[in-house]
Amino acid sequence: MEIYLDNSATTMVAPEVREEMLAALGEAYGNPSSLHKKGSDAELMMKKAKERVAQPLKADPKEIYFTSGGTEANNLALLGSARAKKRLGNHVIISAVEHPSVSAAADELAREGFRVTRLGTDSRGLVSPDELEAALSPETVLVSVMGVNNEVGAREPVEEIGRRIKAYSNKILFHVDAVQAYGKFRLNPKRDGIDLLSASGHKIHGPKGIGFLYIRDKVRIEPIIYGGEQQKGIRSGTENMPGIVGLGKAAELAYTNFDKKIAALYELKEFFQNGLENLDNVRVNGPRERELSAPHIVSATFPGVRSEVLLHALEDKGIYASAGSACSSHKKTVSPTLHAIGLSDELAGSTLRFSLSHYTQREELEATLAALSELLPLLRRFTRK
Repeated sequence: MEIYLDNSATTMVAPEVREEMLAALGEAYGNPSSLHKKGSDAELMMKKAKERVAQPLKADPKEIYFTSGGTEANNLALLGSARAKKRLGNHVIISAVEHPSVSAAADELAREGFRVTRLGTDSRGLVSPDELEAALSPETVLVSVMGVNNEVGAREPVEEIGRRIKAYSNKILFHVDAVQAYGKFRLNPKRDGIDLLSASGHKIHGPKGIGFLYIRDKVRIEPIIYGGEQQKGIRSGTENMPGIVGLGKAAELAYTNFDKKIAALYELKEFFQNGLENLDNVRVNGPRERELSAPHIVSATFPGVRSEVLLHALEDKGIYASAGSACSSHKKTVSPTLHAIGLSDELAGSTLRFSLSHYTQREELEATLAALSELLPLLRRFTRK
């Protein structure tokens, strides 16, 4: 039996998504910028996808810009907005637990002369709105805080952060990396003071290589890709039509029977967390309250066992998890997120992430707990020798 518990890295493509993508590949092969019927057919499909993506956000489809994924969307949000506002100030605020596509973009802004403030978190991985508010200054032009942390599942207080930012100044832009939040929560950028919001198709059972950036109407942003005038010149390049169609369908599916699916996910997650805590010497990381945590991410530390060793031992049993963010799993440095929540290098190096989806079955989690119960004593005994 194969048990896939790495859905925060990527999800399987839903069958319904695959069908619509195949139809787009076979029939709607026109370029949406072309003026003939094939072009207009493709343009109509792109318009439908924008409507599907925008609807859960209560956004105007015209505020949706398709990208190659979450990384490009985050780069466009940070680099494009900060550069556009450089005359007004040079201060940017992010959290210490952001995805590398945000933290690395902030590093680039620092090289360009921006002052970057990185906010710490508490032991659960949550940013303090009070600390963020205290960091705001007349020079602040952009704040970027993720909706859900991709490693420990902490749901950041973006609604309160947005309120604090806009109470301080309406001129400060607020970006939310919602790659792990879109499809898991009901998001409302206009209500919550969010000017820019990023998401990715392959986290919600859509295809890889497609994502989007929501840009609130009248927010000015500089492009980071030049050439064509597609998507109002904000994101040049011929649109990935099969990917766009797939993303649109995945978004529609994610918010169909939403409350029932999310409640079931939380139940599975809590069952698994309780089972992990019943194992000998295992620590579960991140918030436990539903209102403070995502329904699909479980982080656990297994003292005395290196994460790579445990990963491969589980893989030998057909169980797939991860040692953290897939985008940073090849790096030798310790995760900034695990440092931020107070884990030592040793404990961070003994931490795994398990991430669920709507396809995950309770029996799969029971089998995983049984495998861990068997493996941990053996691996710890081997380590002590």
